[in-house]
Amino acid sequence: MGLFSIKILLVLIIGYFLGSLNTSIIVGSIYGTDIRKHGSGNAGMTNTLRTLGKTAAILVIFGDILKGVLSYIIGNIIITAIPDSSTLYISGIGGMVGGIAAIAGHNWPVYFGFKGGKGILTSFSVVMMMDWKLGLILLAVFVVIVAITRFVSLGSILACAAFPIGAAIKGNGTVFILFSAILSILAIARHNGNIKRLLNGTESKIGEKKRA
Repeated sequence: MGLFSIKILLVLIIGYFLGSLNTSIIVGSIYGTDIRKHGSGNAGMTNTLRTLGKTAAILVIFGDILKGVLSYIIGNIIITAIPDSSTLYISGIGGMVGGIAAIAGHNWPVYFGFKGGKGILTSFSVVMMMDWKLGLILLAVFVVIVAITRFVSLGSILACAAFPIGAAIKGNGTVFILFSAILSILAIARHNGNIKRLLNGTESKIGEKKRA
């Protein structure tokens, strides 16, 4: 195994274990609640807001964003810290690998029986690190969709779907587009239940309790 492969493996491991620190589950435990047993059952910010309130949700927002940012930064540091002549080296790839690993860790956390959240906040933090201008555009898409429909899930899904499309339009490069597509697929796939509820009209709107 070459030096570049070892560094990529290290980035994957660190990113995954950081991502596995699922903030909503940790915050829920502080409140004496397993967030996965309430509301939608999703270990994420929206369910935390519905179940535990605004203060708990703010803590989740901070934690989920922080671990995405840290995974991205650490990934880039590891890849660039020890110079090598690998032809596979691409600027920013360490951050992208670390970010994707953190999202995977959030969705399937090793510390919590591989049952996590949907990774939207962590995904957003990674997107901002990859291309903050595109990230702000996607945030605007999310806000507009949620404001019109009041469906957080729909805003998340459409914003994620727009990421690789926006990256391609901006000409961010093949590797960037590939990673944006992986990120998008990871996020949208975790919304399978939401998509079904949106289609049959039973999805909960923001501010509502989870529908039966």
